[in-house]
Amino acid sequence: MQHHHRFTIALTFAAALALSSCSSSSNSSNSDSTTTSVASETIVNTWAGPPADTTKLPVGTSKVSLTGPSAGGLFACDAGNPRGGGAQKAGPWIDEVAGTWDLTKKLSVQGEVSWPMASYSETVTGESRNITSNGLPVGEITGTFPIASTDPAYTYDRNPNRIATSDVKVSLPKSPNAAAAPTCLGKGQIGVLKNGVSLFAPLDEANRDAVAFETQDKCDGHPQQQSVYHYHEIPSCIRNAAKGASTVVGYAYDGYPFVVERDAAGNLPTNADLDQCHGRTSLITLDGKVVESYHYSATYEFPYFIGCFTAKPIS
Repeated sequence: MQHHHRFTIALTFAAALALSSCSSSSNSSNSDSTTTSVASETIVNTWAGPPADTTKLPVGTSKVSLTGPSAGGLFACDAGNPRGGGAQKAGPWIDEVAGTWDLTKKLSVQGEVSWPMASYSETVTGESRNITSNGLPVGEITGTFPIASTDPAYTYDRNPNRIATSDVKVSLPKSPNAAAAPTCLGKGQIGVLKNGVSLFAPLDEANRDAVAFETQDKCDGHPQQQSVYHYHEIPSCIRNAAKGASTVVGYAYDGYPFVVERDAAGNLPTNADLDQCHGRTSLITLDGKVVESYHYSATYEFPYFIGCFTAKPIS
């Protein structure tokens, strides 16, 4: 008789972070192996180069490719719509001549709206990770949308959309396997965070760097035309709350986790530490255990959290 291990997570996001930040150990590998349990030690991450300069981050638009992936780039499924939605003009935090942007000077959409009805549930049964949410942020606030004409952000981005519930119900492989070739990223939902909010690729409709150009709220989220609230990166509210060496904050739609990783000084990795899909294989804390697993890693640099799917995504 086959026995299936089953557990359920239905926590506030703060509790989920605490669970993911348990202590573990470093023994990095370059293989795209499936999850393997290892002995519990202390994770010690070491990065290849200095931390990213958040006042001079490269705008990632030129790194978008329709032909294939590359380290520090994004493999997009379509060429984008130059007349699509997005920011109306570049904000003063963008240096268009230098091709850089200053995170420390970027405007946020005003407002502090709470969502007490937000929900997230994660259940692992056998080899499936089943996630449901209503798309609203558990334990986080949003800005006020549509963006008010009196909001300074309105000068650059006149997002007219409202936030509404947007049900997420997905079944992901618990132990995904790398595909023979990477898969491109589309414009819709490509992952979900443990606070219940969907992740979109870091592109606007014109295939520009959405994190640099578009204005989002204090937690780096905003709604699109169908009122789906979403992020184009691992947002600052979640990234900053993840203090440990390894914090799983969500999952891509190919099953691999998104992880906020830090070295002993608290620094995030840079593109120099990650592969063509913005991931790596190393020890992480997953489902309360220390495992060696492939995962995508949050950075300050484009593409911020993922550049392509390493395993086959769900359809």
